[in-house]
Amino acid sequence: MSAAIDIGSITCITMILAVLFKPQIKVKRFFIDTYWPIALMGALLLVVFKSISFKEIAQGLTADTAINPIKILVLFISMTVLSIFLDEVGFFQYLANATLKKAKSSQFMLFAYLYMTVSVLTIFTSNDIIVLTFTPFICYFAKNANISAIPYLVAQFVAANTWSLLLVIGNPTNIYLATSYGISFVEYTKVMLLPTIAAGLTAFLVLWLLFRNQLKKEINPSIEHIKIADRPSLIIGLIHLGLCTVILVLSSYIKIEMWPVSLAFAISLFVCITISKLIQKKKLTLLASCIKRAPWQLIPFVISMFIIVLALDKYKVTDNIAGFFGIGNVTYKYGLSSFLTANLINNIPMSVLYSSIAENLPATLVNKGVYGSIIGSNIGAFLTPVGALAGIMWTSILKKHEIKYTFLDFIKYGVIISVPTILASLFILDIVLK
Repeated sequence: MSAAIDIGSITCITMILAVLFKPQIKVKRFFIDTYWPIALMGALLLVVFKSISFKEIAQGLTADTAINPIKILVLFISMTVLSIFLDEVGFFQYLANATLKKAKSSQFMLFAYLYMTVSVLTIFTSNDIIVLTFTPFICYFAKNANISAIPYLVAQFVAANTWSLLLVIGNPTNIYLATSYGISFVEYTKVMLLPTIAAGLTAFLVLWLLFRNQLKKEINPSIEHIKIADRPSLIIGLIHLGLCTVILVLSSYIKIEMWPVSLAFAISLFVCITISKLIQKKKLTLLASCIKRAPWQLIPFVISMFIIVLALDKYKVTDNIAGFFGIGNVTYKYGLSSFLTANLINNIPMSVLYSSIAENLPATLVNKGVYGSIIGSNIGAFLTPVGALAGIMWTSILKKHEIKYTFLDFIKYGVIISVPTILASLFILDIVLK
């Protein structure tokens, strides 16, 4: 038991230190994220010190249950590939440009339109992809217009990690926690609709109060005219994402799990685009880019963290944590503690851990613990850069564009925005679940 706790703790601490001080290492021409090899090493050490056996790991990975990490990874990566494809054809950049045009000379309208655009897109796609796509665009635009990029960057990041709450596909943490407890697409949306609206409106109000003085100055930027050259691929991509979302909504009624649905649409997209490109006698560079950008590093990361939690669960560590939490004020205890824990060990490992902790709750309280943890995993992303992989990627992009945004800046804005946002969403969630 001691070895499992020690190895798990050291792995998480080392992983977070690496994220803060050495997020990547260069091996020849390639850059490798450091967080997942550390997690993998921690899982291997648990086997070496006999805290868990290969047989126990195999049983956990092959179990025909909702918590199976393979199914969860297939669902997340498949949905992410659909989003990446739309990004590759220029769909998100086109929408960002259209948003800038619509705002004209008003910074406040630009701020509001940007927040709304990111909010809508992140609901149906992936918050990570939206962050990666819109951040460079905002940096270029702000430099061209000679205005501060900070209000727009913060608004974009907050919107992407708030409205990702609405649908189960909005964030890998939603997927992991919801599917672990067999929560359907429709059931999830019914519960999370009002808490998400409360969180989104609260976050926007706080953002406006923070940046209202900076948004008074009018601007007159020169805006590029962006066209989508590959319209057939765009139409194919939008049809696949739209149909996939519809089938996921119906999945609980037609008695089919979500992961084979998303996998089937990802495969179908690749087949359709391959046929389209062969007919046009063009290369398959678009698909190659999608494969290259897919978050493959999440596979060893999530599986490694799953193994660490399996070991902790084996020695009743998660039971003890659940006992410490108790069964009073479950929504707030799980929501606020997951919010803080995400910023100690990152929101994906936190979700794996809390999926096991919540198993100890009485059946009548499980939903409060699970949904509270989901809210904590999303909103925790904008408290510190450690909270989510999106925060790590976001800050690295800002460095490349020479935009000063320190760790203390992140925490300063994070505390001011995230605290009222999570309290509002947990308050409404508690009402909904009563």
